[in-house]
Amino acid sequence: MSIFKGKVFKYGNDVNTDVIFPGKYLNIFEPGEMAKHAMEDLDKDFVKKVAFGDVIVAGKYFGCGSSREQAATCLKAAGVSVVIAESFARIFYRNAINQGLAIMICPEISKIVEAGDELEVEPEKGLIKNLTRGKEATAKPLPPFILGILNDGGLIPHLQKEMKK
Repeated sequence: MSIFKGKVFKYGNDVNTDVIFPGKYLNIFEPGEMAKHAMEDLDKDFVKKVAFGDVIVAGKYFGCGSSREQAATCLKAAGVSVVIAESFARIFYRNAINQGLAIMICPEISKIVEAGDELEVEPEKGLIKNLTRGKEATAKPLPPFILGILNDGGLIPHLQKEMKK
């Protein structure tokens, strides 16, 4: 897995899947169209400002709420390279992996990062460098089997690749 480098969008605790991808858009199935509504109910300017490779940093229990996989899909399609949070709702954590969106748990991340900072993130090592503030944090490194799924673009492409072996 590569090293990610991007600008931070920072949010607090309990970011619900309903604000990550609002329910009124559940009839949209194309990831590029989903991306146009990412974070709409929490941060109206998110889709205007997010760039490929950017990073979401959040507090505790990111992705709580409904089990909609569209929440992970829309973030990935919007260009988010990784979501780093103090903790995740388990269903979002698994949906992110299944959709090929890197996620990392780092209990101290909110203390070393502010919105707009630039981060360099190494998921294999769990290393997070705040290039703006000169600070570092360590997240739990992602295990090889999850890195394999993420490298292949998600669970379905990973399984398709494995079945061809």
